[in-house]
Amino acid sequence: MKINENSSIEMIRQLPERDGVHYALFDFDGTLSLIREGWQAIMIPMMIEILMQTPAHEDKDTITTVVRDFVTRLTGKQTIFQMIQLAEEVKKRGGNAEDPLTYKNEYHERLLKRIQYRLDGLRSKRIQPEEYLVPGAISILEGLRSHGVKCYLASGTDEKYVLDEAELLHLTPYFAGIYGAQDDYMNFSKKMVIQRIIAENNLSGPEFVAFGDGFVEIEDTKSVNGIAVGVATNEADREGIDEWKRNRLIQAGADLIIPDFRVTDSLLQILFPVK
Repeated sequence: MKINENSSIEMIRQLPERDGVHYALFDFDGTLSLIREGWQAIMIPMMIEILMQTPAHEDKDTITTVVRDFVTRLTGKQTIFQMIQLAEEVKKRGGNAEDPLTYKNEYHERLLKRIQYRLDGLRSKRIQPEEYLVPGAISILEGLRSHGVKCYLASGTDEKYVLDEAELLHLTPYFAGIYGAQDDYMNFSKKMVIQRIIAENNLSGPEFVAFGDGFVEIEDTKSVNGIAVGVATNEADREGIDEWKRNRLIQAGADLIIPDFRVTDSLLQILFPVK
C-alpha cells in the first residue's frame, strides 16, 4: 500500500505506536554506498565456475539457481558465510573444497578489479562522493541527526574496507559506531550489533529503526520488534525500484519499502509522527 498517490514509499504493515525513533542502524553496500554496485555479477559467476568443475555437478541452469538462492539468502551476513556455503556445495558434488577464506580472497581480488577505478577516483577527488551514494543518503542522515537519533553502521564487508569507503563517501561523521566483518567471524554479526543497541539503551523495539537492502538486517530488526525499512534501490540506474530486491525485502519482513532516500521528508514524517 502506497502512503499516498504522490509517494513512492510503500507501507507493507502499519507501524506500532511510538513517540519516534532514537536509534538507527544502516547497512552499507546497496543501502548507502554504491561503490560495490555489481558485486553479485562477480560473486555468482565465480561460484558457478567453481561448481561446474566438480565431478557430480548438475547442468548450468540448476547450478545458477542454487548459487543465486544461497547468495541471496546470506546477503547481509559477512562474506565468509557465502564462501562457507560454496565450500559445502563443492563437497556435496564430490569436489575438493578450498578453505572458505581462499574463496573469499579470490572473490575480493576479482571485485577489486571492477571497483578500483571508483576507489581511485574518490581518493583523488576526480569522482565526487555523490556519484557513489544512494540518492538522498546524506539527507536521511542529516534528518535523523536533526531529530537526535544516534546512528550506527554495520556491514558484512570487511571492516577495514567499510571504514575506508565510508570515509571516501564522507559518511564517517554521521555514525556513533561503524562495524564490519572480522577475521574471527564468529565475534561479529549485525544481529549482535542490534541486540547490543537494544540492551544497552533498554529499548522496547519501535524506538529502533534499521535501513537495509538485505534479508539479514531486516530479519534481525524484526526479531527485536524494531522498524525495518527495506531500501530497494535500482543500483545500476540510481532510479526507481529493483523489483527483485523489493520482493526479497518483503519476504524478510520489511515494514516499509523505499526506492532510495529522496523520500526523506515523507519518511521522517512517518518515523516521527506528530502527536
